[in-house]
Amino acid sequence: MKKRKIAVLVLVCFFLLPICGWAQKPVYLDESKPIETRIKDALSRMTLEEKVALCHAQSKFSSKGVARLGIPDVWSSDGSHGVSDEKLWDEWSSAQWTNDSCTAFPALTCLAATFNSDISLLYGKSIGEEARYRNKTMLLGPGVNIYRTPLNGRNFEYMGEDPFLASRMVVPYIQGVQSNGVAACVKHFALNNQEISRGEINVNVSERTLHEIYLPAFKAAVQEGKVWSIMGAYNKIWGQHCCHNDILLNKILKNDWKFDGVVVSDWGGVHNTDEAVNNGLDIEMGTYTNGLTTQGHFPFSSFYLADPFLKGIKSGKYNISKLDDKASRILRMIFRTTMSANRPYGRFVSPEHSLAARQIAQEGIVLLKNKKQFLPIQEGKYKKIAVIGENATRSLIVGGGSTSLKSAYEVSPLQGLKNRYGENQIVYSMGYASGRPLYGAEEPSKLNIDSLQNAAVEAARHADVVLFVGGLNKNYFQDCESGDRKSLSLPFEQDKLIDAILNVNKNVVVVLLSGNAVLMPWLDKVPAVVQGWYLGSEAGNALADVISGEVNPSGKLPMSFPKKLENVGAHAFDSLCYPGDGTNVYYKEDILVGYRWYDTKNIPVLFPFGYGLSYTTFQYGKPAVSSKSITEADTLVVTIPVKNTGKVAGKEIVQLYVNDEKSSLPRPVKELKGFEKISLQPGEEKKVIFTLTKEALSYYDDNKHDWIAEPGKFKIMIGASATDIRATVDFVLE
Repeated sequence: MKKRKIAVLVLVCFFLLPICGWAQKPVYLDESKPIETRIKDALSRMTLEEKVALCHAQSKFSSKGVARLGIPDVWSSDGSHGVSDEKLWDEWSSAQWTNDSCTAFPALTCLAATFNSDISLLYGKSIGEEARYRNKTMLLGPGVNIYRTPLNGRNFEYMGEDPFLASRMVVPYIQGVQSNGVAACVKHFALNNQEISRGEINVNVSERTLHEIYLPAFKAAVQEGKVWSIMGAYNKIWGQHCCHNDILLNKILKNDWKFDGVVVSDWGGVHNTDEAVNNGLDIEMGTYTNGLTTQGHFPFSSFYLADPFLKGIKSGKYNISKLDDKASRILRMIFRTTMSANRPYGRFVSPEHSLAARQIAQEGIVLLKNKKQFLPIQEGKYKKIAVIGENATRSLIVGGGSTSLKSAYEVSPLQGLKNRYGENQIVYSMGYASGRPLYGAEEPSKLNIDSLQNAAVEAARHADVVLFVGGLNKNYFQDCESGDRKSLSLPFEQDKLIDAILNVNKNVVVVLLSGNAVLMPWLDKVPAVVQGWYLGSEAGNALADVISGEVNPSGKLPMSFPKKLENVGAHAFDSLCYPGDGTNVYYKEDILVGYRWYDTKNIPVLFPFGYGLSYTTFQYGKPAVSSKSITEADTLVVTIPVKNTGKVAGKEIVQLYVNDEKSSLPRPVKELKGFEKISLQPGEEKKVIFTLTKEALSYYDDNKHDWIAEPGKFKIMIGASATDIRATVDFVLE
């Protein structure tokens, strides 16, 4: 009887202990404790081997957690505009799962073209939900490298040529992703502005240019977006690889900007244990590979931050504080993501995501030309519409390198137009052809180009109107990782085909799908041109919405379209300026990137930064400022009325540029410092309000290593593009 009572007492105690709090769970698992306290507790329980294991890959897209302590592994996924399919453990090849087909969102050039921070938040939230549903710790995006040359094969992954635009668009994207308990990973830090020699090219750039042009979007991501991870770039800067660059990672990122997240290498971007240990890298991925180009099997224990790191710690070569800092940062990211009790469940390929993809695409499409209101083409206006061009049917989701996606569906432009106008109204002809989208290799099409062109011309001859759907694609030497474009011209003899079509039919609308600017020798001959970007799963529906007038186009160019390649700052000097000599590249254009170059050098462009037409018209009123003079401590409020003077509802992107009339250091003619997208009904007027601080007036002084707001006279320039300034107003900084 006594033994039975003891047994009962033991059972009662066993069940009551957790309730009464007598058996406390470890501090690192207690979410009521401060995260830094939890990190410290977890570190105290880990062995050296477990800490080091956090710092390097265990598979192609994962690194270890601490299974003994219930700390999960870190799983990452490409890419910026869709969650990549699952890969084999140590291969680039697809694992061939049947439940990993994603929603493909428009490429980031399209997002930038919306000039709409609300759309950026929607984008980040939607893609973050898909990443969370797939239980990813880290989404490898967005990319914010600046559009320095239109030949860069990865420009389509980024947000254009202006640092202010990229800064304003990246912050809500990050916030949207991370609201799902998934770490955004902003890339590529920094100056990865070309694919030629990307793994070894050493970028020589002034400190001023680095801070004014190439770092602001990263800084905003860290200080405003509170991003949880950053990816290093392949290239070098000032002689040291970016993935373990002391100035970039330790001084600027972690010290000056107070970044408390994880620095992860680009795949194959690590080259040295000493630098990886001491210069700010936290997780090493993909070593002994170069992006997707190298296939091989190497023990993960041989990575620079694996056994060599562990051996150096044990021998006393490396200070244990270096390891603890890396492990702390990784644990912090894990606690914020996969170990967060408040992490939502996410959702995958949902109707809401399709709607988001379509809305992003609609707002990013740019109307470049519309002579005599040729567009929109309303349903029933024409009996026969010829759709010509390979891009009308080709998948523009597959290819391009790490952004290649396995999408649940993709509405092609041809299908979208058929959905809108009806099968019987549409005739299709391919017109031109390209090969398969291979990585690191170019494969020509086996189809006969003359036969394709002849068939297309005949289709155009018998049509009322032609919709030519061309541009670039995701093939090597087009918009693709690991290689840059060979020229600014359209590939696959498209210019020749457009001219041939124009010989038999003048009613031609050219729809360009690309992530880069192209030359347009036929521009004066066609009545309408549409820049469509890579629009994702809803591409065809979004294009049809705009072409038919169901949606009024409201996108603006996030980069300038030059008249010729030699007009671009990066191409105005010699080959050392681009692409370099294989060892070094010199940014001789300095701070004059994009419209800053064209403005300052008085070079006309084909289409300017911030340009885009609408099916309606807008009138700008007289601007007003809150004060004619301010001090550094003040803010300046600028207001301007804008009215829709047309007959249909539309959206206008009001852009504010600042001109410093006299400066101790050379400055561009103007710099974008504000933009606002407003929606107006016919006849409606709204007042647009901008608020400027001293940061909007400052330049970076190389000698003082600091930002300077120099007293003097400034001019505010408000307009519809970088060259279409509608109003100006002056003020003085005292």
